[in-house]
Amino acid sequence: MIKYAIVGNIASGKTTMEKELEKHDFVVMDSDLIAHDILIDSPVIAEAFKDYDVFEYGRLSRDKLGKLVFNNPDLKTKLENLIHPLIKQEIETAFKTYKDKKAVFVSVPLLFEVGWQDVFDKIIFIHTDDNIRLERLIKRNGYSKEYAQKRLASQLPQEEKIKKADFVIENNGTVEEFKKNISNFINNEL
Repeated sequence: MIKYAIVGNIASGKTTMEKELEKHDFVVMDSDLIAHDILIDSPVIAEAFKDYDVFEYGRLSRDKLGKLVFNNPDLKTKLENLIHPLIKQEIETAFKTYKDKKAVFVSVPLLFEVGWQDVFDKIIFIHTDDNIRLERLIKRNGYSKEYAQKRLASQLPQEEKIKKADFVIENNGTVEEFKKNISNFINNEL
């Protein structure tokens, strides 16, 4: 089995790539969804943030928690120290489960930030110009320009990640052009 990491800064097109890979019957996981499940169900994280306004209807709110931690570096580090080991454990468990598959893909937006390069055999980076990602983030998530820029700035610059990737797939055009680039990757590399 080849373990592929799909990396791309926020609003680069990781979800579109995941869906295209799934159409070809590849196992695809999304570390953001793993994190979402952990956030909702983890009593450890709920306890760690019980004194903050991050709950709705008695459950941890990802939106409220996100806004809190992106405005407070110490709390962001606290959350990351709690959740990253749990996400990594889920990914490694999945690799054992799917060990007989040809390839497994995991979308890991913060792969380089958390230093998980060694967990994967190959790294695919989705490159999308910063101005396009900013527009998508504002439109898709309804963020203010200031908050969207803060989210963009929270990740390592794309140029650094490109240097560390095994494959770079461009996503600066239409969805159809991006899907064609993904198809070319599948046909040429898998």
